Order: sequence, then C-alpha cells, then structure tokens
Amino acid sequence: MNAVDPRPLTGEPVSLDLLNTRWNEDGVPQDLLTGVEGLAVWLASNALDRRFSADAATLRHTLAARDALAALVDRPGDPAASARVDTVLDHGRIRATLTAEGPGERVEFADPAQGPGWTAARDYLDLLRTAPDRIRACAHEACILHFFDTSRNGTRRWCSMAACGNRAKASRHYARTKES
Repeated sequence: MNAVDPRPLTGEPVSLDLLNTRWNEDGVPQDLLTGVEGLAVWLASNALDRRFSADAATLRHTLAARDALAALVDRPGDPAASARVDTVLDHGRIRATLTAEGPGERVEFADPAQGPGWTAARDYLDLLRTAPDRIRACAHEACILHFFDTSRNGTRRWCSMAACGNRAKASRHYARTKES
C-alpha cells in the first residue's frame, strides 16, 4: 500500500509528526489516524512500516501516545501530562549492546504494538534534551500543527510560510487596506 500522505506538514521529528496527524483544512478538523489505513500512511511516512504493523492494537496504542504528547505540549511541565507520557515510555526499554561497529542500543518492547507510540514519546524526550524552546505550535490562530524550529536564528513562527505565513500576511494586508 503506497497511499499518499494528505497532511499539509510532514517531515517533522516523529513526535511532532504524530501530533500533526490532526490538522485543520478550510476550518474543518482532519485526522489521519481514524483507521489502520491512516496508521499505515503515518508509519510509512516515518520509515516505521518495516518495524511495526498497521493493525488495530498498534492504532490504539499510537492514539494513546498522541493524546499523551498533545497534553504535554499543551501543558509543558504539568505533572499529569508528564505521567501520561511516562506511561507510554513504560512499554519499551533500551538495551545497551556492543556491535562490530562499537557501542549501540537496541529497543525492546513486550508488545510491538506499543512501538510507534513509544518511539514518538522517546523522540520528544530527545527534542526536550536538544532544544525545548524550539518545539513550537504554528502561530496562525486556525492552525493546530507543530514543528521543530531549525532556523538559524530560531524565530520561525509558521508551520509553513507558503500556507499559514502567507495567510497571516494577507490578513494583515487586508486589515491595513481596509483601515485606509
């Protein structure tokens, strides 16, 4: 199955990409993860489709992880939101290994259906370690997408300059011309 990913923003780190499986299109809420078909698209978009199956159990656990991450992004530092992410992280562990190339790590799951959600939660921890101030929500009031700001000066405001950035500029221009 090579279904096209319909989302307006892809390619973000896997944790934010999971959050971005919900978006607004012309004011109408959209959700990629309403079924296993959408899960298959998301897994493929993040190169997780070879490690994990798109089935009902994986969808259920991935949705739980998305909800936990959304709560934490909406309320950073909230103990209840942190506990929800910790619950997701409880379902996997990292085992240190020694390979021919040197030190390594192998992720283990008691239930592989927990894997995609755990992977996204673990990625979020990496973003928090790297640059928590670069985890952003789009500044457009009608947009619910998130991104990791990789701009040099760290001032990115929009999920996409072509979409939300242009809409904001156009509405400011309209407001200015209307006042004149």
